[in-house]
Amino acid sequence: MMCSVRELQIGDEHDGIIELPADAPVGTAFADYAGLNDPVFDVNVTPNRQDCMGVRGIARDLAAAGIGTLKPLAVPQIEGSFKSPIDIRIEDSAGCPAFFGRAVRGVRNGPSPDWMQRRLKSAGQRPISALVDITNYVMLDVGRPAHAYDIAKLDRALVARPARDGEKVLALNEKEYTLDPSMTVIADEREVHDIGGIMGGEHSGVSESTTDVMLEIAYFTPERIAQTGQKLGLTSDARSRFERGVDPAFLGDGLDILTGLILDICGGEASEAIHVGTPPLEDRTVRFVPERAFALGGVEVAENRQRNILESLGFEFADPASVRVPSWRRDVIGTADLVEEVARITGYDKVIAEPLPALLALPSRPPPAPRCWSVLSGGPLPRAASTKP
Repeated sequence: MMCSVRELQIGDEHDGIIELPADAPVGTAFADYAGLNDPVFDVNVTPNRQDCMGVRGIARDLAAAGIGTLKPLAVPQIEGSFKSPIDIRIEDSAGCPAFFGRAVRGVRNGPSPDWMQRRLKSAGQRPISALVDITNYVMLDVGRPAHAYDIAKLDRALVARPARDGEKVLALNEKEYTLDPSMTVIADEREVHDIGGIMGGEHSGVSESTTDVMLEIAYFTPERIAQTGQKLGLTSDARSRFERGVDPAFLGDGLDILTGLILDICGGEASEAIHVGTPPLEDRTVRFVPERAFALGGVEVAENRQRNILESLGFEFADPASVRVPSWRRDVIGTADLVEEVARITGYDKVIAEPLPALLALPSRPPPAPRCWSVLSGGPLPRAASTKP
């Protein structure tokens, strides 16, 4: 077939058919020639597994199951060389308890590198520009939504605050939304620029002419995000992650990873980082009872293997009988949750099947037909006359 780029869903161009170089091997499948024949993983993440909303979380699970090795996360050390021209404030700590950011000046917002575009396309994301692609890449890679504002379109400060009743914002999907005080927004001194944790605004979005950007890495309360999204009927990749609960300990590292990619790809110079508020970190420990793996989960796993599984998933043993839960696992609250981790990494096909005991014996003959009672007399009603001869 002769197709356009858009018809093959590998881009937006639709002016004509794809023209291949003269040395393209005749008879070769286009997917093989274009390097589009990678294996496809269809991942369905349940609402409780916020850690698997990024490729790294899925890789951690695979490594724990013995498929590959999880590489150490490379976090660049970014030394800011000037003070950010945009300040950050929080006026809605219930909806946004922590807001980190920094400016990067002198960037070039052209196309993102081919390797990044290929990875984004393979994950179903359409490449837009280097700055936008980098924020999407960080979200897909480590599960950390981020946003980049064009500083030229901002007025002095970014403030996380409750929306004012009837306040409106034109979002990046080109739709206008009417807000209310139950919703958290990111605004400057003039107007709203972001429905916090769900979608940025059209007015302050980056473009090809952007040279200075303000980066946002924030923590938004999951319940607030879910309620706002439901009220507005608005879904997004950011919402799907924030309403599950992103890692509250990953704001600083997330900002450095985002900044490092921008400096490498777009150039520029980074400001000092701004850290406002306190992420809701919780030091949670759970009792470890290895016998419960069989009693509750039905899998026979040696205690040492259970410990190795939990440690490979990021859990730490505070002592032989208690486990410290990693910050990215807000769903683990009790011993039964540890059993679930051991069982699913071991494999549910390893659960020993046993028939349930019969609790009740079947009656030897059916019970007699029930008799109806008269509400008025309190006595039994006469049986209906039989129609049989």
